[in-house]
Amino acid sequence: MSAAIEAIALSKCYSSVWALRDCCVSIPAGSVVALVGPNGAGKTTLLHLAMGLEEPTTGTIDVFGWSPEAQPSLVLPRVGFLAQDRPLYKRFKVREILEFGRRLNPRWDGAMARAHISRLGIPLDRPLGNLSGGQQAQVALLMAIAKRPDLLLLDEPVADLDPLARLEFLQNLMQAVAENGLTVVLSSHIVSELERTCDYLIILSRGQVQVAGEIDTLLECHRSLIGPRVDGDFSRDSKVVTFSETDRQTTALVRIDGLPIGPEWEVRELRLEELVLAYLGRPEASALPRPALAVNGVEPL
Repeated sequence: MSAAIEAIALSKCYSSVWALRDCCVSIPAGSVVALVGPNGAGKTTLLHLAMGLEEPTTGTIDVFGWSPEAQPSLVLPRVGFLAQDRPLYKRFKVREILEFGRRLNPRWDGAMARAHISRLGIPLDRPLGNLSGGQQAQVALLMAIAKRPDLLLLDEPVADLDPLARLEFLQNLMQAVAENGLTVVLSSHIVSELERTCDYLIILSRGQVQVAGEIDTLLECHRSLIGPRVDGDFSRDSKVVTFSETDRQTTALVRIDGLPIGPEWEVRELRLEELVLAYLGRPEASALPRPALAVNGVEPL
């Protein structure tokens, strides 16, 4: 499968602060990607680099095989971007912002845009500043989709919306994905929403990729285990993401990697939110391939 975004040893430094460092990731075309990480992890920086809004300090990033920085005329027409603050000209009327989009974008789909506005029940003559937060978010999403991009980058687009507005926004997003075959990268802290919409997960931590892969595959190779207390330093095993223990019992979230699990363990499947929170709670853990660690006193799971 071809890559929509390919980053190799990508780094970005602001003064003396590294927002990204040696970031390597390949995002498959046609996927809907959940981009997750704590504040300051580098999510917005990665999206800005993909758009060409920032220049890498070191390393490279390509979008559909082209550099956003060196070849913007080949990249920008194929990419839609929606920033967290959903920038809109609040004094423009809805019909005026649609005309603005038509004049700026050679692939603009005006018929689809007007049909979408009509279906949402948003008056064309109403100033954008008079719309509700949910309506403004829908118009901003529409502006990104109506340019007919192949890649849609969304930076915390539903962070300040109420639950109903979030649901409507994500429903319209998934309709656009189904109709147009978009690749989507969706940055969000609301993991429960991502589980219903995304098929690929990237977790950024401390400016580096901690986890990257298809969500179904990641959930399949992780399990929650409850069993007897394990002798030795269980936390140093490379397969252990998180663990807790009492005098008699160990509870752990682990990468099973297809290995058999002994009968002494009670095994439970995970939800995406549990997996994400486990990795976010232990930044040094990683689901990416790395050399196995030999740990004295810890038997293979």
